[in-house]
Amino acid sequence: MDKKFVTSESVAEGHPDKLCDQISDAVLDEILKQDCWGRVACETYVTMGLIIVGGEITTSGYVDIHRIGRRVIRDIGYTDPRYGLDYKTCAIINTIHTQSLDIAQGVNRGGAGDQGVMVGYACRETQEFMPLAITLAHKLVRRMTEVRKKGILKYLGPDGKSQVTIEYRKERPVRCDSVVLACQHTEEVLDSKGKNIRKDKREEMIEVIAKPVLKDWIDKNTKFYCNETGKFVIGGPQSDTGMTGRKIMVDTYGGVVSPGGGAFSGKDPTKVDRSAAYMARYIAKNFVAAGLCDKCFIQVAYVIGRKEPLAVMVDTFRTTKIPEDKLLGLIKKHFDLTPQGMIKQLDLLKPIYKNTACYGHFGRGEFNWEKLDKVEVLQDEL
Repeated sequence: MDKKFVTSESVAEGHPDKLCDQISDAVLDEILKQDCWGRVACETYVTMGLIIVGGEITTSGYVDIHRIGRRVIRDIGYTDPRYGLDYKTCAIINTIHTQSLDIAQGVNRGGAGDQGVMVGYACRETQEFMPLAITLAHKLVRRMTEVRKKGILKYLGPDGKSQVTIEYRKERPVRCDSVVLACQHTEEVLDSKGKNIRKDKREEMIEVIAKPVLKDWIDKNTKFYCNETGKFVIGGPQSDTGMTGRKIMVDTYGGVVSPGGGAFSGKDPTKVDRSAAYMARYIAKNFVAAGLCDKCFIQVAYVIGRKEPLAVMVDTFRTTKIPEDKLLGLIKKHFDLTPQGMIKQLDLLKPIYKNTACYGHFGRGEFNWEKLDKVEVLQDEL
């Protein structure tokens, strides 16, 4: 197709699902600080005034679930009952139990913690080697959080969403066709009837949040949609329940490719849902950066209890500079896809996971799976 449109969304750290992801990963981090081989599968559920933390955890350490949960809620900005959740007064219920011994015996000998299909992707659209739409969507909600916490827009609440539609011509992104902002706000910016946010405040959000991020990608025909119901006063857990692992498109590649079979947050790296997805991204990004292809999609499949993957697939969308079967050979030669190999290569036993829980797990240079340290060795194979 000569012309197409690609849309991706992101959600702010105060979105109920993201709040849950952050609590689950904060629990994981606290355990890894004390017991790097702890087994963690932590799930969180939130509704108005209530947090439930459950899952399966086996560890020699101890974590205070109530303290961790309240800290995360406070840091996000739920410090006032008018936002539907207050870190001081909300109820927190702990329903965690230990990991199944049947699963543990397979993981203890170095096998995968579960079956599943994991994917990684990279492309040349952005300097982050990520699709443009999801990159801009993440930057919008980052900006939304920044202007709220710095007091630039004092009327904003913790909850929010963004969505970006990019127009492509001959597979190249050329412009931003539409932008969606959904920003929780206080009643002070409503009109006299109290039914709609004032027009000047809508325009202010577009000017302060969207335009500094989108810059030259927008033009006179770009369409902006801001709080399209009219107002967004009731937000967060007061308006919507949240659960760990429900935003896998946001966490991965914005729907440009399949996100794989499992969510990430709350899972220790023996769970290949997480570690293999990170490794697949690492491989794909280094392949593209090394000039072996312009786009790279990698799929890896595992069975519980076994070390080696059942299957590995590479698709470069006809952009490869060398045969794809040779790319498979390079994966086998330079990348260890066993659970312990991935954990060692990417140094995954450190408490790094709370920071992954918002704004996407990929395209951010602070994580080891984003390093380009295999580029030279791969280029030597050309």
